[in-house]
Amino acid sequence: MRFAICNETFQDRSVEEGFEFAADCGYEGIEIAPFTVSTYAHDISSARRTEVRRAAERAGLEVVGLHWLLAKTEGFHLTSPDAAVRAKTADYLGTLVDLCAELSGRVMVLGSPQQRNILPGVSASQAADHAFEVLSSLAPRLEKAGVILALEPLAPAETNFLTTAAETMELIDRIGHPHVRLHLDCKAMAAEADPIPELIRRHHAAMAHFHANDPNRQGPGFGQLDFVPIFAALSEVGYRGWVSVEVFDYTPGVEALARNSIDYMKRCFRQLAEGG
Repeated sequence: MRFAICNETFQDRSVEEGFEFAADCGYEGIEIAPFTVSTYAHDISSARRTEVRRAAERAGLEVVGLHWLLAKTEGFHLTSPDAAVRAKTADYLGTLVDLCAELSGRVMVLGSPQQRNILPGVSASQAADHAFEVLSSLAPRLEKAGVILALEPLAPAETNFLTTAAETMELIDRIGHPHVRLHLDCKAMAAEADPIPELIRRHHAAMAHFHANDPNRQGPGFGQLDFVPIFAALSEVGYRGWVSVEVFDYTPGVEALARNSIDYMKRCFRQLAEGG
């Protein structure tokens, strides 16, 4: 497993400055929120895409991929009953697939709770049908680009659609394409009835990516969640992907969040290696 961090963590720093700081903290990968480059992906020129990719390379970082895919945008919705909105959303997600590939990324995490919420008058089954329509249409484009779309279960406090790993797996299995897989997030899994290690063991075969954070919305090690059994489960199932730090509460400060999160995760792995 290798450690990455989400680049919006660095807030007021430029994209390039964030990359440099992430590398200085010891991260090997960077996960990019498109809005940190431009609100809309289609406004990011080919030249700027090259600049961002080369900036990551200069910092010694691998671009993991994209997340917060629809954040800050308007007019897109995964489960909209309006066919025109769904078509527009599918087209925009396709633009993000191309952006991800051009940045040398390999995974796109679909969270974006506000753009997937089940709208008034739409049933859960209708919402699932609408999401299936949008996401299954992306499969050929994902395959051609070599990009995986990882669907992210989120807690009921954040969304009313895909709120558990099991519900998300139903949609993934229905789509039935190897480039549409599962993303697991510690903060979200903490809201489920089953322990996080058990969810990892149950769903690991479909898992493409992993976010490390605490239910208090800060980084790993900043709250009460013990990551030793979580990392033990990841090791047990043979997960070899990225463990990417994602935070939402910046109260401790950006530098402390970035540095202390990776230091804590490394201590957890040392404890596991020592049999703790």
